[in-house]
Amino acid sequence: MSVTLAEIRAAQKTLEGIVASTPLLADEALSRELGVRAYVKAECLQKSGSFKIRGAYNKISHLSKEEKARGVIAPSAGNHAQGVALAARLHGIRSVIVMPQYAPLTKVKATQALGAEVVLQGLTFDDAAAHARELAQRHGYTWVHAFDDEQVIAGQGTIGLEILAVLPEVSTLVVPIGGGGLISGVAIAAKGLKPSLRVVGVQAAGCAPVRPSLLAGHPVAVTAAQTIADGIAVKRPGDLTLPLIKQYVDDVVEVSDDEIARGIFHCVQNSKLVVEGAGAAGVAALLAGRVPLRSDDVVCTVLCGGNIDGNLLSRVIEQVLVRQGRYILLKLSLVDRPGALARIVEKVAEAGANVVDIFHRRALWLAPLGKVGVELVLEVRDDEHGREVVARLEGAGYHVERENLGLWPE
Repeated sequence: MSVTLAEIRAAQKTLEGIVASTPLLADEALSRELGVRAYVKAECLQKSGSFKIRGAYNKISHLSKEEKARGVIAPSAGNHAQGVALAARLHGIRSVIVMPQYAPLTKVKATQALGAEVVLQGLTFDDAAAHARELAQRHGYTWVHAFDDEQVIAGQGTIGLEILAVLPEVSTLVVPIGGGGLISGVAIAAKGLKPSLRVVGVQAAGCAPVRPSLLAGHPVAVTAAQTIADGIAVKRPGDLTLPLIKQYVDDVVEVSDDEIARGIFHCVQNSKLVVEGAGAAGVAALLAGRVPLRSDDVVCTVLCGGNIDGNLLSRVIEQVLVRQGRYILLKLSLVDRPGALARIVEKVAEAGANVVDIFHRRALWLAPLGKVGVELVLEVRDDEHGREVVARLEGAGYHVERENLGLWPE
């Protein structure tokens, strides 16, 4: 059995009044960067924080009374968990969610808050799925797959209907891929309405089984899932979704965690939207030039989730500030006497930079007797300002070494 445009339209009716029709927003900064009209579909603003409520609710709506009475179970890296928990609560049934033991605490707490029983098991989504299968067999729970299910795919496909309704001139859709349910549904809907439209899938390089699977002609599992984009860290595409990806998706690209971090930062800085790693994968691919575009293209990417842990978000922002040259690390040696450190801080202030951290070192630097090593972490406006700060310090007689932290363009 496959999934049809008619089934996606039916799912849209099922979801009326349940899910939010999330905004489709022009991304002016991304448009300037790419030289095309660029838009984002803000599913990070969806109920439960991601698109997953669409497929989960559509699936549970089609269960029999007997299946609902047994309660539902689902494995999840976090977003499907919240979607199933919310959908189950809306139907008044029990839900059990199995998540990897290192799932973000934000997602675990949010799932529990929606009324689900959470079981932490294994290191990856696939480990959690295996344990969920055991629990389903042992207790008779009804299985709600995260992606490899026709009704789940149809629910996710409603995003494609919403995009085309608002932006019929779209020519390229960029969609993150984990197990493949989202891109399968979106591609079926979008190409059903506009066959000429190009669909590009994006995977995290640290967990990217789709291209090897397409080459092999069947689902192939990768051995590791090492990425900050936990929402798409699925080691094996689905038996149902892979043929749909082959049929409807024009290309699949990969992005590094550094590029995903830049995508997260872009959304926060320019669109004022908090997205998780999986949600930023499409923006990351566009910023990194992974998706070839023509000057007349109209491109849209799906920000599929916003459930990012606050600690990770703060680290991502700090890392990108470093990469953009807005945080710099300088090393100097000073005469070891009172007032020497105060004078260097005064010079930094005169240069218009802000001190983030100071490390005052003697033995570890093996500095000559009578001198002390100082490391300064400074906040500056941009890389050019950082160079001005170094020049001013050197003009004042200090020997300055600036650490090369691998800069990105602004």
